[in-house]
Amino acid sequence: MKTNTEKFGVTPHQPSLWTRADALKVRADDPTTTQPLVSADFPVLNNDVFIWDTMPLRDLDGNVTSVDGWSVIFTLTADRHPNDPQYLDEDGNYDILRDWNDRHGRAKMYYWFSRTGKNWEFGGRVMAEGVSPTAREWAGTPILLNDRGEVDLYYTAVTPGATIVKVRGRVVTTEHGVSMVGFEKVKPLFEADGKMYQTEAQNAFWGFRDPWPFRDPNDGKLYMLFEGNVAGERGSHKVGEAEIGDVPPGYEDVGNSRYQTACVGIAVARDADGDDWEMLPPLLTAVGVNDQTERPHFVFQDGKYYLFTISHTFTYGDGVTGPDGVYGFVADSLFGPYVPLNGSGLVLGNPSSQPFQTYSHYVMPNGLVTSFIDSVPTDETGTQIRVGGTEAPTVGMKIKGQQTFVVAEYDYGYIPPMLDVTLK
Repeated sequence: MKTNTEKFGVTPHQPSLWTRADALKVRADDPTTTQPLVSADFPVLNNDVFIWDTMPLRDLDGNVTSVDGWSVIFTLTADRHPNDPQYLDEDGNYDILRDWNDRHGRAKMYYWFSRTGKNWEFGGRVMAEGVSPTAREWAGTPILLNDRGEVDLYYTAVTPGATIVKVRGRVVTTEHGVSMVGFEKVKPLFEADGKMYQTEAQNAFWGFRDPWPFRDPNDGKLYMLFEGNVAGERGSHKVGEAEIGDVPPGYEDVGNSRYQTACVGIAVARDADGDDWEMLPPLLTAVGVNDQTERPHFVFQDGKYYLFTISHTFTYGDGVTGPDGVYGFVADSLFGPYVPLNGSGLVLGNPSSQPFQTYSHYVMPNGLVTSFIDSVPTDETGTQIRVGGTEAPTVGMKIKGQQTFVVAEYDYGYIPPMLDVTLK
């Protein structure tokens, strides 16, 4: 009897492992893998909203794409509430930190446009209120399908549950701006199955989100990456020799790291339109290392598969740690095996002096890395902070074999197109 992978012409694979031994090699503040300091006097894109995860419009090959000369980005967005009594302190002052920390519960998908790849103009909601089937619209990927301007927005519909979904609409341009039309019918695609990917019933702290569809440059098939956790009841996972890796004496104790079960999931489309999907075993697991591998995505370069994902300090397991930032792995074929970039997996982390300055990094095929500003200290002790909720400076990075190097810093929210499509 054929396995699911064999049924779709996909070679069966074993997940690659991000091991505890790999994570022990993580070094904070290495200048080649550390994001430059973000100044506390950063500009804010829009004072009426918070923005965080940024999703550039792209094609299925990963190229960031403009339309009729207009660059377009999608962002997770929430209104700011400076006058809401629940976000005022006892002196009547706006508690922006509390408002910022509550943003996920009201996250919606918005879009922005620009002629310059920066200085973004506010476009508004992508979907009208009530179109999305759940309370929260969480991160995904907007795909420009053709020169008619058709766009498939893959995203995560959250609460109740978490479902990978998509909605089709169209981008329309004029001399003065960009609008989004359609986006009226959301199609559920798949949910965690409890056999390969952990469900909410198995773990209240599960993760299943962040779809990133792509066309494999080798076999031409349509696949999708997503964040997940390895299936199984919370606390039941084993951190064995394979997950520990080649550690020195004294590092064999894994503590309670069995609770860290992150993985990078993959699915293959049964059809050309991406309406019917089959989940496959994870590409990469981090059992015993980390509990989140968010927003996974690829850069295809030099015949290799560069797999990037973002993670936090607080989601690491006992006995290992690393900065908030982007982590990466490389393989010669889609299904691996993958090895950690830079020996550890760390590609671009926050400096230890500003550990929460940026997050949700997205590595583009041109070597540019975008992210959002979370919070930046405003005094030497780090006790006073300024909340961001806006675009961070873009970082330039070079990828050479199994190594990466920070080489440049650009303007806030600089996301230039790699190609332009003229709409017909």
